[in-house]
Amino acid sequence: MKSAWKNQWSVGNAIIDSEHRNLLDMAYNLGSIIRKGDISAISQELEQLENWLCEHFKNEEDIALSVGFDFTRHGLEHQNLLKEFQLMKDGLMFYCDMPHDATVKQYFKFLDEWLISHILNEDILMKPTLQTHSYGFMPGHKTKSEIPLLAKT
Repeated sequence: MKSAWKNQWSVGNAIIDSEHRNLLDMAYNLGSIIRKGDISAISQELEQLENWLCEHFKNEEDIALSVGFDFTRHGLEHQNLLKEFQLMKDGLMFYCDMPHDATVKQYFKFLDEWLISHILNEDILMKPTLQTHSYGFMPGHKTKSEIPLLAKT
């Protein structure tokens, strides 16, 4: 089960979109590893995915705040998502020594309802604000159009 990135999932920022693509790829790769039943690989991939989630959430917050998006509710959503991920991770580690179809289906259901739904229902709310800046906007970096011209003396 591999989902190709869809342009309508874009939130209007290259960094966030790239990280979303990467997270989806990692999650689907993890699904393949779960099917194989390699416990050490599952554990390693779960840790890596969790680390990337934390980094992505921090980057998303930095970008949103730097463009003036009220991140209060969204930040709470991220905290809840990390808790849900940790519960899912604990469940997968408990059942990973017997990766049957039900475990794999449960993981992909979680993935669809969680990662993709979060992008489409929560992250997309930032799009109008993010689109007031260039697609490649990064906090702390000014594009040529944002750098004021020096006055000639």
